Amino acid sequence: MKKALFLFYFLFFYAITQLLWWGIILIKFEPDRKGMIIGEGLIFLFIFVWGAFRLKKHVNREHEINQQQQNFLLAITHELKSPLASVKLYIQTILKRELEREKQKEFLNNSLKDIERLDDLVENVLLTTKLENRAYQLPKEEIDMSSLVEEVIDRLQKNACKTQVIKADLVSGILLKADKFAITNVITNLIENAVKYSPPCATVHVNLFVQGNDLIFSVADHGEGIPAEEKKLIFNKFYRVGSEATRKTKGTGLGLYIVKTVLQKHYATIKVKDNTPTGSIFEVTFENYAN
Repeated sequence: MKKALFLFYFLFFYAITQLLWWGIILIKFEPDRKGMIIGEGLIFLFIFVWGAFRLKKHVNREHEINQQQQNFLLAITHELKSPLASVKLYIQTILKRELEREKQKEFLNNSLKDIERLDDLVENVLLTTKLENRAYQLPKEEIDMSSLVEEVIDRLQKNACKTQVIKADLVSGILLKADKFAITNVITNLIENAVKYSPPCATVHVNLFVQGNDLIFSVADHGEGIPAEEKKLIFNKFYRVGSEATRKTKGTGLGLYIVKTVLQKHYATIKVKDNTPTGSIFEVTFENYAN
């Protein structure tokens, strides 16, 4: 990247120098046309500089995308290897040792949690691939949104800290016409993120209710929160909050991109608000739900 930038700046300043040089020569040979030469030269110079900086911006953007894709590949490799290694160790221990029934059950439950992590990761990748195809239409059916949120909370609560509580305040019997697989992915990603970015064993609040004509689903955590300048960026593909060098939380950078894209296909919106005293609230709105 540094070599490319050096070459870009060298060619840029070389071209500007040549333009000025030839302009001076033309004025010497055609002094009567000095005004026209300067005018056309300035127009050409403006177009050239504008094009050069647009090119530089495009190159920088491509570099950022490539870097994000490399980070994604590293992250997804780690996300795959970690649970696989854990499952392998648990099964090897069960096979090689004479363990008590309760201990075997504990190891198998832990293995199941790791398999569920893998399943969520694969679902994210598969759904991202589908969403990249603009012609793809999500198959919609009437689903029980209340029961769906309860099922996701129950599964994620088992995977969370033993003393961690995912508190749910859900209005029962809410039906929604949507793609069940995609909406399940949205609910899972938002609650998982809240657990992931919260302090150990902190409380996560999940709400589902109808407000006027709108259906509201929200997830609130008490983590560090999201800086204002990053709130719009977090929904970009591969984007993750913070520096790659100092980040401690796991992830692929696909979760919130999937959330945003799926909700757009359901004509729903999502916004991020600051929680009190710390943390974030992700609020999803299905407008005109009651109509």
